[in-house]
Amino acid sequence: MAKDTKERILAAALDMFSQNGYAGTNIRELTASLGLVKSGLYKHFKSKEEIWNSLLDKMIAYYDERFGSPEHLPPVPDSSEGLTAMTMQMVDFTIHDENVIKTRKLLTIEQFRDERARDLATKHFLTGLQDMFTPIFAGMMNKGLIREDDPAMLAFAYTAPISSLIHLCDREPEKTDEAMAQVEAFSRYFIKTYGVTDNA
Repeated sequence: MAKDTKERILAAALDMFSQNGYAGTNIRELTASLGLVKSGLYKHFKSKEEIWNSLLDKMIAYYDERFGSPEHLPPVPDSSEGLTAMTMQMVDFTIHDENVIKTRKLLTIEQFRDERARDLATKHFLTGLQDMFTPIFAGMMNKGLIREDDPAMLAFAYTAPISSLIHLCDREPEKTDEAMAQVEAFSRYFIKTYGVTDNA
């Protein structure tokens, strides 16, 4: 029961932090939304800051488990079509998973206030994707699927436009289908540019 209450608090905190930011989230309003009194909340968390850090811990684990990370890489694709399929699966999850959307909004708001949010925003919006795709491209080179090049630079060239399109979906959700089509077209263009023709 206590675990359920703790999870409910973190879920409500994610909602409020992603909409109002840390400073704009009031503990009284948070507890009221859950039908709790402040003393009930403080049985589980000592402070708003502890809720914040517990929420970030939870969302890091959630994202790594479902999306992947440099420490939990997806398998190297066996074909250039496999790269596009893997990319589309990852982007679909990122764009449509409500918890990930809220976390991305929370990091966008709080990256200028909180050092941990800043570091996580850099990781999730830039370096984490590069660190994931660098060994993927190295593996595809070893399989003869893409031509020899600097895998880190290829990872940067591949992930930066895709990340930009994901942020477009956050700002303008009505453009999600268009953005997904652009990601797929870009992945195929990338393969056409860097792929080895005999294996494409």
